[in-house]
Amino acid sequence: MLNLSLYSMLIGGNGRHGAKNEAAARTAAELLALAREDAGAALAKLNPGGNALNPEQVEERLAQFGPNVVAQEKKKPLLLQLLERFITNPINILLTVLAVITWATGEEISDKIGAIIMFAMVVMAVFVAHFQEARSGRAVEQLRRMVSNTATVKREVDEVPNEAGAKEGSEDAPPARVVKKLEVPIDGLVPGDLVFLSAGDMVPADLRLLSAKDLFINQSALTGESMPVEKFAHSDAEAKVALEARSLCFMGSNVVSGSATAVIAATGANTYFGALAGSLVGQRVQTSFDKGVSRFAWLMLRFMAVMVPVVFLINGLTKHDWFQAFMFAVAVAVGLTPEMLPMIVAINLAKGALKMARKDVIVKRLNAIQNFGAIDVLCTDKTGTLTQDRVILERHTDIYGDENERVLEFAWLNSHHQTGLRNLLDVAVLDAVGPDLVQHLNAEYTLVDEVPFDFTRRRMSVIVRDKAGKHWLIAKGAVSETVAVCSSLAVGEHYQPLTPQRLDEVRAVARDMNDDGFRALALGVREIEVKPAYSRDDEKDLTMMGFIAFLDPPKDSAAEAIRALNANGVAVKILTGDNDIVTRNVCRQVGIQVDKYLTGPQIEAMSDEELTIATRDTPVFARLNPQQKVRVIQALHRDNHVVGFLGDGINDGPALRAADVGISVDTAVDIAKESADIILLEKSLLVLEEGVLEGRKVFGNILKYIKMTASSNFGNMFSMIGASAFLPFLPMLPVQILLNNLLYDFSQTAVASDEVDPEYIARPRQWDLQGIKRFMLFIGPISSIFDYCTFAVLWFVLGANAEAHQKLFQSGWFVESLLSQTLIVHIIRTGRIPFLQSWASLPLTITGVAICLVGIALTALPFGAWFGLVPLPGVYWLFLIAILIAYLSLTQFVKVRMIRRFGLL
Repeated sequence: MLNLSLYSMLIGGNGRHGAKNEAAARTAAELLALAREDAGAALAKLNPGGNALNPEQVEERLAQFGPNVVAQEKKKPLLLQLLERFITNPINILLTVLAVITWATGEEISDKIGAIIMFAMVVMAVFVAHFQEARSGRAVEQLRRMVSNTATVKREVDEVPNEAGAKEGSEDAPPARVVKKLEVPIDGLVPGDLVFLSAGDMVPADLRLLSAKDLFINQSALTGESMPVEKFAHSDAEAKVALEARSLCFMGSNVVSGSATAVIAATGANTYFGALAGSLVGQRVQTSFDKGVSRFAWLMLRFMAVMVPVVFLINGLTKHDWFQAFMFAVAVAVGLTPEMLPMIVAINLAKGALKMARKDVIVKRLNAIQNFGAIDVLCTDKTGTLTQDRVILERHTDIYGDENERVLEFAWLNSHHQTGLRNLLDVAVLDAVGPDLVQHLNAEYTLVDEVPFDFTRRRMSVIVRDKAGKHWLIAKGAVSETVAVCSSLAVGEHYQPLTPQRLDEVRAVARDMNDDGFRALALGVREIEVKPAYSRDDEKDLTMMGFIAFLDPPKDSAAEAIRALNANGVAVKILTGDNDIVTRNVCRQVGIQVDKYLTGPQIEAMSDEELTIATRDTPVFARLNPQQKVRVIQALHRDNHVVGFLGDGINDGPALRAADVGISVDTAVDIAKESADIILLEKSLLVLEEGVLEGRKVFGNILKYIKMTASSNFGNMFSMIGASAFLPFLPMLPVQILLNNLLYDFSQTAVASDEVDPEYIARPRQWDLQGIKRFMLFIGPISSIFDYCTFAVLWFVLGANAEAHQKLFQSGWFVESLLSQTLIVHIIRTGRIPFLQSWASLPLTITGVAICLVGIALTALPFGAWFGLVPLPGVYWLFLIAILIAYLSLTQFVKVRMIRRFGLL
């Protein structure tokens, strides 16, 4: 039953969309009126004369209606982009509010400086992330322009004269105009354009059909209908709303099978899809990556919500200065807030996208990068991925496997006259016929009609008329499906009945071809009565003429790429519409061991639970239709796998959407490119492997900051509570906490440049909040132990045990806290021994050293007094070195024990 929720939303009067709803209602009424008229009358309204548009008409209509693009997030002014980045992050708002309160209520110069530091944190979080994303966005956009969807349209264009014609004609004479079929970018279409549709096309605008042949449209994105809808060109007087009209096609849908010609009725924002996109623009579905980051942020905020009130009450009750206690609690809140997390995530994703762009991998959604790295099962088609995407017609034989020229002629007529999407097999057939034979066949036969390919019949037919006026139906397709509609065999010049014995012989010939690595198609022919139109019901009682056999040689790099993916924890499974014999043959050549395989009919007979179990040890799935590919992916999901799907065909759109990461190539059909998250400019598993590893590096670097922040904040909670309870003064001034936080966060902006250990990226990584909590509970308290050691040195050794010496105590903890946080990243960033087995990247090392030197220098330079810092005695530095070495050593020891017990996080 038709789901009219979209229709109701677009034209219903709920007051939220206002003028947009009124415009949508007008469009709906106009489309419905066109649907109820016959094709000729509709064409006369949209394109008086019914002719192909000329350049002047196209330019005029583009000016009137605008480009054929739906609502997109238009590029906004820089200030507005920065403002949106500011207000969409509640942490930025929190910091700004705290900064304003601190500035307004603070009486000391240090309070003003603290407010400035908080503002600086906001500015850094907003500006750095914005410019990093903008930089990567420009690089990716340059590549994305290379990948565009087009539509086939009839246009009037200027004829380019040849050299002789140019000499004969007058120099002042305008060029002659000719009507041609052109591939035009979708955004250049205008109302009144005459377009052609075939299987695999995206419907480029809202269309009124003029002719249609077995046309089935998937419009689930608009109506929620799961099954394709058959469309016709005749008037549809029974349609109550435009979406129900069988003579209309809508932007946002796609052609499943069949062919059609149509006239464009509406483009861009005036289409149904444009109205929907206008209401949803900017919305994003949360991925597992988004949810993981959000859960971690809320975990830190919960810690803050517990600690800040406790710190405030302890300091207020013990020191009796509630204003000072409030300012200290504000600073602690800022210190515990993961305010740089969105910036760190944005920088890492942006740099990852930039690196992948340099490897000709286009990331359509930034957050898909992490999912890319988390893939542990890659499902891919065979053709062009394992093979060279260069199909060669090797044999054209009769039913006994002997060469037969008549079979080649029939095959050429079928491939040449079909108007749908020509695949590599058709191209190979056309290339195999010489020009003399082409000329003869074109003169001898004329196209009458066709029955387009679909994935149920797995064959396509053309009907041609010879010079004698006879009509011939020529069917070409999968062996089993084509033989099923044959009743006789061509044996020499005679036809013989297709008996069970002869059927076994035919199948044996096809099987032998498959065993030799050929993909075999069957060819059936019959003379058919003359009638106005033909359909799939006419595909019966055919005469089996023979076979055409193709060779699609494996890629030299396929075996190496599969070994590399397997070594990196990614299992490769083949999901193909081809037959199992050819598929297994290719798999053996590229090193995929096929001990077990499943075919489409077998999958159809399985329950979901049975299929889930079967996918665990089945590497090859053959003879699949689109929905069966989706079922395999869903079965893998139920088994807790993160699935990537690489596809470029008409039948791959549903599987691309079902996978965690849809991957396609720039040469794919429109629906595949539209459904994909990532597009490869080179269809190669080696390129894919590089992208997977880059995704893991991005996730690893983000996790470094998360682990550091979680353990540091958890440790600081114990240090702050203890120091606040037992010291007669504040353990650190609010401005010092803020400065410490700013300097540390700045040092971590370079973490995106860091390398990741090979063993970390050797297997897929997913969000593990329990692992982060475990890391926090084990590593966090270690920092508190050495904070208390520092307290002891300052209190007992240096005599900073009274309010008169509080600046010495505060300066000492400030330096120890900053240096320990900055240096500990070298321990946490790797599972190896730091400085011996693994070095941080140069940018991360430089920023870390620079921040440590700044922190030390502030205690010695005059302007350090602005922050309440004072010079520290020489003996302090000796104790500090010992404390830091002990801290780093103990953390390394605990980290190693954790890895041995729990594995790498």
